[in-house]
Amino acid sequence: MNNKLILAALLLPASIQAAQQSQKPDIVLLLADDWGFPHAAVYGDRTVKTPTFDYIISRGVLFTNAYCAAPSSSPSRAAILTGCYPHELGEAANLWARFPAGLQVYPDLLERNGYQIACEGKGWAPGDFAYYGRKFNPAGRSCDKVADLILSAPKDKPLCLWFGSHHPHRPYKEGIGKQNGINPDSIRVSPNLPDEDKVRGDMADYYYNVQVFDSQCKEIVDALKQAGRLENTLLVMTGDNGYPFPRAKANIYDEGSHIPLAIMWPGHIKKPFACDGFVNLLELAATFYEAAGVKPDKAVRGRSLVPLLEGKENGSQRSEIFLERERHANVRAGNAGYPSRGVKTKDYIYIRNFHSERWPAGDPKYASQLAPYGDCDNGPAKAYLVANEKKYPTLFELAFGMRPAEELYDLKKDPAQQHNVATDPAYGGVLDKLRKQLADWMKATGDIRATDPDTNIFDTYHYAGKI
Repeated sequence: MNNKLILAALLLPASIQAAQQSQKPDIVLLLADDWGFPHAAVYGDRTVKTPTFDYIISRGVLFTNAYCAAPSSSPSRAAILTGCYPHELGEAANLWARFPAGLQVYPDLLERNGYQIACEGKGWAPGDFAYYGRKFNPAGRSCDKVADLILSAPKDKPLCLWFGSHHPHRPYKEGIGKQNGINPDSIRVSPNLPDEDKVRGDMADYYYNVQVFDSQCKEIVDALKQAGRLENTLLVMTGDNGYPFPRAKANIYDEGSHIPLAIMWPGHIKKPFACDGFVNLLELAATFYEAAGVKPDKAVRGRSLVPLLEGKENGSQRSEIFLERERHANVRAGNAGYPSRGVKTKDYIYIRNFHSERWPAGDPKYASQLAPYGDCDNGPAKAYLVANEKKYPTLFELAFGMRPAEELYDLKKDPAQQHNVATDPAYGGVLDKLRKQLADWMKATGDIRATDPDTNIFDTYHYAGKI
């Protein structure tokens, strides 16, 4: 054989590899609905099985301190899409909102830069994205099945895919967990819930639905492998907010805001590792922009995770996380929400409740299909706690009772965040420091509550759900 031909043949694999590395990566988000921390085997949960999540971290990064921007589907998803805090997004700070015109979302920009975008299942939702003229969901153009699209898509066109599972959102078929081999007796019940058979059964049903989500993700990962695309895919698996139980979802305590997160990106993540620094899901937008080589038209708040994924930044340097919520469901007179802001560090969480005269989980007497306490999803665990208020008065009060204007929890002594020490003089210095830290963040990010704490602007926005 000609020496030049031999040399060309030897160089061919290297040239193919170089071409693959220079090609824009596929970007795939696998998003659960109401999947909370630590409900995955790798976090130490001894009951739930999450083999797809385990596979992703075996080749990627496991995040142990990932948080949603708001513990409510629509605002959390809006923050992921825009890279901005919910309070910056007008109506989109609320659940069942209208999606404002003019918000920059990463799927739109990636499509303009050569990506094929698609969304299966729950995108930005629940809410009305069409009211201001948007033609398709902000999460992407609707498709029946992401896995099928992966197998049929042109090899030379990068993909930006959003898979929004409806699991493990309620309602559940009661007993489905036990019927599928989940042992309720093996479950570690949260200190914020009664350790009773009814609650354990409800948890088992939730775990079954987490496992359904994991199996759905496996189908997509398998499709990426079959299509030869996995090695050039930035793959993210996470949840939009905490699990749907009392004092969890719709609360900025850990059980409402702390979520599982794993990211895999072959060729960029050199070896698997765990990151214990704080990460906000809104940082995914900046991450996707950098990975795709796209500069956003408008600034985003979140920092790109690319340097961390590539080992150029120490994730432990992220030492705090900011949390917030506005209106969740329509469960108070005047369509009022329960506005809160918070800052969490390794040792403390400080929360400011701007309308502490309101019921935090919803007015028990408000005429709504979700009442009583309609910000907490209906289910057996909630029903049991409401029916057994006298048996579990402390847990009932923590879940549904009124709250003070300020809350402070010492996480080393009180990881379940049950004992408010905001009025304890021994914590005066900590309280002042975190109060200022939160106020500075609110001012820096243009939060209207920094200058008008009692504003009702978010309560005036249209509620697109049933009342």
